[in-house]
Amino acid sequence: MSEPLEIDVITIFPGMLKGFLEESMLGRATANGLAVFRTIDPRDFTEDVHRSTDDRPYGGGPGMVMTPGPLFRAVESVKRPESRVILMTPQGAPFAQRRAQDLSRERHLIFVCGHYEGVDERVRECLVTDEISIGDYVLTNGALAATVVIDAVVRLVPGVLGGEGATEEESFSQDLLEYPQYTRPAVFRGMEVPAILMSGHHAEVARWRQEQAVQRTQLRRPDLIASRTIETEDH
Repeated sequence: MSEPLEIDVITIFPGMLKGFLEESMLGRATANGLAVFRTIDPRDFTEDVHRSTDDRPYGGGPGMVMTPGPLFRAVESVKRPESRVILMTPQGAPFAQRRAQDLSRERHLIFVCGHYEGVDERVRECLVTDEISIGDYVLTNGALAATVVIDAVVRLVPGVLGGEGATEEESFSQDLLEYPQYTRPAVFRGMEVPAILMSGHHAEVARWRQEQAVQRTQLRRPDLIASRTIETEDH
């Protein structure tokens, strides 16, 4: 059995992650030895009686900024040569399925979760290997954003979801939205399941699903179709 994916989350709100990391798929990943999760509170690495992790920004302005000392010491307490140190920030690269696939192949991820007006720039310059954004909006703190990335990454670790290929047909796995899904009953309030799905012709079903995925993506996310076209032309 391969080594588990280890994930350390550095946040001043470790309690926000407790239930999330113990439930559902992530809980099973832990139980099956496929992932190890730890939360680290930078307050444990402060050097003042008040356990301060923030201060006013130089140059003035609203809000508070997380100071570098506790974050540096927290990261250094767990960092290894192979570690990827990820800062959750609106200034980061937009998170997408391909980044999730990339990170799922790593052995150790460290998430640095900011709060207030963000983190001291020296954290970004000297500690961080990746900067990730999950969207153009404001959250209370980076721990919330980190949960999204962690979920998307861990479910791609081999064995976490069970059967081989369990993630291959999901939305975005091929830069396409997922095709329509149906289950019993075959007719519900006059709405019928497409006959092709009950035909037993697996090749025809696969073709129908691919066509539906392309049509749905063209309608709802044409930007994904454009990116597929550009990539094909580049190769």
